[in-house]
Amino acid sequence: MITPDDDIARIRESAARLGVQLDEEAALQWLAAIAADAASDDHIVTHESGTFGHRVSMLDFAPRDLERFRRIGQVVEVTGPEGVVESALALSGSAAQSKIQSFPGDCDYFQRLNIKAATREEACRIMADCMRAAARRTSTGDAFQFLEGKLGSYPVDCEHGGWPRKKGSPITWTPEEIEAERIELTLADGSTQTLSWQQAALDPGWCKLDWVVADPARKALSNASNVIDVTWEAPDGEIVALDGYLDAYFQEVYLDADAMPTFAKVAQFVSDDALDEYVERLEEEVRKYLTTQVNYGKAAKRMYNIFRLSGRHIDAAYVRELFDEPATILYQVWSLISTLDNATQPGSSIPIDAVRDQADALMLQVIQMLDGDEEAEIVSALLALRRTLEDQSAGERRTADVEAAQTRVINLVNTFFRDKLEGVPTIRDYIRAMQEATA
Repeated sequence: MITPDDDIARIRESAARLGVQLDEEAALQWLAAIAADAASDDHIVTHESGTFGHRVSMLDFAPRDLERFRRIGQVVEVTGPEGVVESALALSGSAAQSKIQSFPGDCDYFQRLNIKAATREEACRIMADCMRAAARRTSTGDAFQFLEGKLGSYPVDCEHGGWPRKKGSPITWTPEEIEAERIELTLADGSTQTLSWQQAALDPGWCKLDWVVADPARKALSNASNVIDVTWEAPDGEIVALDGYLDAYFQEVYLDADAMPTFAKVAQFVSDDALDEYVERLEEEVRKYLTTQVNYGKAAKRMYNIFRLSGRHIDAAYVRELFDEPATILYQVWSLISTLDNATQPGSSIPIDAVRDQADALMLQVIQMLDGDEEAEIVSALLALRRTLEDQSAGERRTADVEAAQTRVINLVNTFFRDKLEGVPTIRDYIRAMQEATA
């Protein structure tokens, strides 16, 4: 019979062989807690901080930055008429795993937006109005800059904004297009087609809004996004997702206990197969990041969620140790370079001093956490980016330097995570199976 000490011994051996620092006490506590969860019927738990979520999600959440996340939440949350629109806003991604991810990437949010309406079409109209109002309300400010929104799917193969788009892929709307409430599509025969914001809302697909946010006190910039799962509550109380799929709740940490009634009302309509469907969706993303869009850092984060939800707790316990490794700061650096790029888009209201402060902070973090060739290579790329920023006014872009810095960083990120993941036989076999399934 395998005991918890045997499990820790396996993790200890892999960690020592691959040079990964292991917090044995924390790993043991996590394994015991997640084992207890498997025997529990109470999947949703609340925290004294006023947050709540699935028991597995709450194991990885620390409320130390909760005030900041709630402040940014006031920017990204979509709101609507009282009595018609109900909301439950949550953290997702690395922001919801603050206990283990020492160097989180973006500020990712997930929102349940439940709309009471007589018909589905009326619910779609209200959703479109609410999303547009949120984008306009937060278009510019010293502490935020709205970037883009996603609503609807392209009805045909076409060209939009100079880029080819496939039928059925999500439509990305610029702030100007949201303001105008329409986009112009160029079709294969050269003719044009106009699609309105309200027309797109009738088949909403992936609903998402993106910003850059500034934190003057911390001298930090972040990308912030809100993925909105919109539901229609009919007069008979039936609740359906407007995009046809009601998202599960295995990764979010909800920010306000007062939203529990809205969450509970909607969650009762989540499919009984939600866990299997959630894992299948994550595995699709893992295959993508191991093959066509190689990013072992993103693959590792999704593998952790798959392992912890599918009973592969030893593999999950090992992967969660990687997120605390000094080298994983490179993943944060890679993400923040995108933030610098977004913050210097034409028309950005983010002060250029905030961009420069962020670039300086990135270099200091790299110098503190890395050594040798890795440190020299990344600092060199960031210095080039920093010099470019010195020569520009707010809103100008320096795409070439951004791409060069990101390429150098992502190469190191891929090398670190690939070596650490494939050094464990069970995880290496999982990666091979994912790659072969795509071939």
